[in-house]
Amino acid sequence: MHFIVNSGYFLKNLQTVSGASGTNAVIPVLEDFLFELKGNNLRISASDLEIMMRIDIEVSQAGDDGRICIPSKTLIDILKNLPSQPIHFVVSHEENRVFIRCDSGKYEIMIHNADDFPKEPEQADVSSFNIAAISLIEAINQTHFATSNDTLRPAMTGVYFQLEHNDQGATLNLVATDAHRLICTSLKGLSHQLNEGFIVPKKGLLQIRNATPAEDVQIEIAFNQNYVFVTYNTLHMSCRLIDARFPDYKAVIPKDNPYELLVNRTDLISVLRRLSAIVSKGNNQVAFDIVGNALTLNAQDIDFNAKGEEKMTCQYNGEDMKIAFNIRFMIESLSNLEGAEVILELSTPSRAGILKPTEKQENKEVIMLMMPLMVGV
Repeated sequence: MHFIVNSGYFLKNLQTVSGASGTNAVIPVLEDFLFELKGNNLRISASDLEIMMRIDIEVSQAGDDGRICIPSKTLIDILKNLPSQPIHFVVSHEENRVFIRCDSGKYEIMIHNADDFPKEPEQADVSSFNIAAISLIEAINQTHFATSNDTLRPAMTGVYFQLEHNDQGATLNLVATDAHRLICTSLKGLSHQLNEGFIVPKKGLLQIRNATPAEDVQIEIAFNQNYVFVTYNTLHMSCRLIDARFPDYKAVIPKDNPYELLVNRTDLISVLRRLSAIVSKGNNQVAFDIVGNALTLNAQDIDFNAKGEEKMTCQYNGEDMKIAFNIRFMIESLSNLEGAEVILELSTPSRAGILKPTEKQENKEVIMLMMPLMVGV
């Protein structure tokens, strides 16, 4: 088994799938790439048992089809420090090694048995739909940060993909919550007839985001009871789904928040970041004191006898109110919204507030629900 490939081109494709590699010393083969050579086609796979990614690339002067496993970190570290050039791979099963030759030298790496590498899950009994890669990436960016790290509530450690089809058309909702905040990004104008849902783990979701191009090209997403499969050109990914029931998120989104606070998004982020320097680390609380069209933000750290206060202009159409939120959650949410201004919909200091961008996007809606904190606690 041998082939020649350009080092820069090879490295780029290895890095595309490397995020799926495991770091499990108990199963060393999970730290490897699986190479499967057939003619001039080289299939590269990586897996951590939960996620598997593979990509097909073209190589030259190939001979003797075969399968081997090569340690991923070692190979990438060598290629990252090589200038772009043709490199020659020659496998010796007798010596259990792969020999890598380049312009300036040669390397030898131990290989592992390809039969020990995990098998790819079968794509059986699937439902599928297509979506623009750029739309999916933007939706992932606007939701993944709100997932929970609480393994006792597994449904909240991933993002819920809810497919809906009705008289108004086809929609995909991406929903994430950690019980303190809830993000829902709705992508409309799709062409499917599905009313189903599945939960993708955060790690798998980020691999989907990192591996797909941020372009207006269509990718296929298929799923069954256990796995989601993502396909784009020669790149294919499978990820085990979270087997849990996602909370009824629509029931917790307020339908009657009559008061609207309109404020400049970037200015509010800047104020919150300054106040975060002295906020209490115990509760991360920042208070919004709204009187007419004046917004005063307060933070304090009792343990270190520190206080901060800043005033901002705003537009507000409700009763004067003082309400508190988690400052870290608020900064994260505002940073992942788009547009110059945002609206914070409010009702009472004890009910959830809803962040929305003022600029409407075609076929897209983002809702960020923020649970309030008890003022002064």
